[in-house]
Amino acid sequence: MAPDGALRPIRGAARCAIAALALAGVAWAARAVWHIRLAGAGRPASGLPDQGNGVHRPLTALEDAYHSVSSAGDAVTVICAVAFLLWLDRARDNARVLSGTKPRYGYPWLFLGWIVPVMNLWVPRGMVADVHGSVFPDRKLPFVVNCWWGLWLAGLAGGVGLIYADSTDEVIARAYSGVLPLLAADLMIVAAAATAALMVRTLTTAQRQRMDEAARPTS
Repeated sequence: MAPDGALRPIRGAARCAIAALALAGVAWAARAVWHIRLAGAGRPASGLPDQGNGVHRPLTALEDAYHSVSSAGDAVTVICAVAFLLWLDRARDNARVLSGTKPRYGYPWLFLGWIVPVMNLWVPRGMVADVHGSVFPDRKLPFVVNCWWGLWLAGLAGGVGLIYADSTDEVIARAYSGVLPLLAADLMIVAAAATAALMVRTLTTAQRQRMDEAARPTS
């Protein structure tokens, strides 16, 4: 958090967040490709990887490759989450300085808002909307904010989000039994990443314009 009255540089944080979101979109698209490949290959005659009662058969080459893709995607998603939160932290601090009002949600919610059940259905969007609304109270919230949140919730409902709710072997089983819901959720998250990048750019541009106005000497 910045000291009271101090504006924080935000352009670099926004660029990092946009790059990380683009990379996350690519990672989720790669998962979708492997889901299609698994569905096309069909369940092996030896059954599912997790055969119950703690018994796991050796993975096929395709399943083993999916484990690697999934692990890489998880790492990219963590990096994306960190980059996005760093941007949001700076944007919130600048909004507080520019508006002279405290954020609607305290600092702990920057992290807890994503993981506390029920609260995670609206707190993250509320924090982003607060960044815009506190600085531009007379402007309508950009449509891209609601678009991003709607896509994120749609993907979350499909069993994805920061990480899958299921284990990797359970996701493989889902791909074998019915891949379409899985692909729909993948598509929602890829679209959410793209709209999140656009949202970061839109809000950062608006905030920087307001920062430039505040920095101009008054006559």
